[in-house]
Amino acid sequence: MDGFVFLKCPYEYLYRTFVKKLIRVSRVGGTVHLFYSGLFCCLHHRHTYYHSPAFRSIRFSGRYTMGLSSAATTTTTPGEPLKFCIFDLRRGQHEGEELEKILFFFPADLPFPAQLSVVGLSEGLITFTRIFSPEAACEVIEAEMHSHVFFEAEPDIWMVMVVAKSKETEAIWRIEALRSVLKEIHSLFVMFHGSIRMLLDKEPGGGLTRSHLYTFIMDYLSDFLVGNKFLLPNFRDSLKERGTVQMLTVGREAAIEVQSLVGTLDSCMGNALGYSVILFQDLLVSTTLSPDDTVNLFSYSTLRLTPRILSSGGSTWSYLRKGSSSHAESALDRLHGFQDSSSARGDNYQVLRPLQYGKWSKGKDGFLVTDIWGVEVGNLVPTTPTIWLQQIEHKMYLCAYQYKSVTILLLIPVTSMLNGEEGISMLKQQLLENASSKIHKVEEKLAKGWGGENAYHVKGYRYLLVDGDNNISRASPSGKVTTLAKESLLALNKVREDVDLERSRTKGDDLEICIRAKNNSWVIARAARGKQLYIVLEKANETLLYASEAVEKFSDRYCDGAFSLD
Repeated sequence: MDGFVFLKCPYEYLYRTFVKKLIRVSRVGGTVHLFYSGLFCCLHHRHTYYHSPAFRSIRFSGRYTMGLSSAATTTTTPGEPLKFCIFDLRRGQHEGEELEKILFFFPADLPFPAQLSVVGLSEGLITFTRIFSPEAACEVIEAEMHSHVFFEAEPDIWMVMVVAKSKETEAIWRIEALRSVLKEIHSLFVMFHGSIRMLLDKEPGGGLTRSHLYTFIMDYLSDFLVGNKFLLPNFRDSLKERGTVQMLTVGREAAIEVQSLVGTLDSCMGNALGYSVILFQDLLVSTTLSPDDTVNLFSYSTLRLTPRILSSGGSTWSYLRKGSSSHAESALDRLHGFQDSSSARGDNYQVLRPLQYGKWSKGKDGFLVTDIWGVEVGNLVPTTPTIWLQQIEHKMYLCAYQYKSVTILLLIPVTSMLNGEEGISMLKQQLLENASSKIHKVEEKLAKGWGGENAYHVKGYRYLLVDGDNNISRASPSGKVTTLAKESLLALNKVREDVDLERSRTKGDDLEICIRAKNNSWVIARAARGKQLYIVLEKANETLLYASEAVEKFSDRYCDGAFSLD
């Protein structure tokens, strides 16, 4: 496969490289024939066939695939393990204005011709594939040394990540896991700043948007920085699912107390029509938000707000870091010229940095405070943070209260607080007076029933359960997952890729995959009714029957039989 790249999208071919060589296009049934000088390509709804002296092998990956010379598709060198860009197809349409379409590029010090090369290639692929499939353009290019991952964050606004492969490192990843990183970046960005298109409409020059994107994404990427390298989700993270929440299982008595607390929180907010989220440790207990808004707020909380994060001064990825968070930040600053200021690309804009380290702290009254959103003039009291909710598209005040292991988030519409910060202060006082005792009681009940970090460990199993309809997941504790052999994790990563592929083809139909890894472990995947289950059995009997029965037992006991074959 040396020297080749493989594309995944409904109908694809490298537009800017080969479109001028196009001789004839014909369609026969579900097959499209593309005739180029020196190349024949046949795109079918199931397979792709092509013939050319330039091709040595064919790979079927995704809904449609084809091969191209990698020399024509990438300019990334081994010294640049990560490139990341965001561009707007509606901008820079005239010659000499091409740079206008680039809203973000990492590394920022890459020469402009190299940036335009990456963006131009991506735009060419998107433009051409839309000819055949307007609703689903290119998703990924797999080259010999790189993977190019595409995500259309908003109409005509694309995010593209180019990651280098290396045999010397563990750079083996699942494409959907990388796409999940892009989706999370965009979702969190919108929660704090609003949509990218809205910012561009507000300031058409693009300086405001670039400043926001630069500071936000650089703070986000710092969570993946280990020493001088970025450690993106790889095959060792195959038993994790980004973009989901992890729920705490509570008993009947605790559930009653939680429900009573939710009612009290609603009454504290009065007629404001607010929302509440309750967390215990890094687990979700209760929410009145929509599933998407819950995921976004949960992700941010586990990154910057939970007791464990505040006590460590880092993030949920801090265990990957070498040294303190300040050391990691300084390493990022040195490597990439990141400045702790509000300007980017020379534009002088005041920019919020909600993902900045060490900016949240717990006050004496239990409320979490930060000066990220500024301070009140005259008294230096931090301004209450605000976020955007996707469901209602309203700006909301974010009030966070913490008691021991319980974190409570209240979201109140900005428009309902006519007195602004004064109204927020009155709300906080009402919560302390009316809800404190119930919060203490809930924390006591939850702590008593909490089984610790290994609470959801199932002996003999390493598993991941995903409820895609409700954005919920549960998995084996990370400490238990680290005991798996590399061969098992690689096999699991491959199985997850196959499941991603099959589900994209069948639109979520039920399926089952069971394989035996090189180290004789069993890796099983089942999908049914919007849910997915992945299990690794390393100390299992040699028979497939034994592995199948083990999955049945797990399904019956922990999944209410959702994955049983009967």
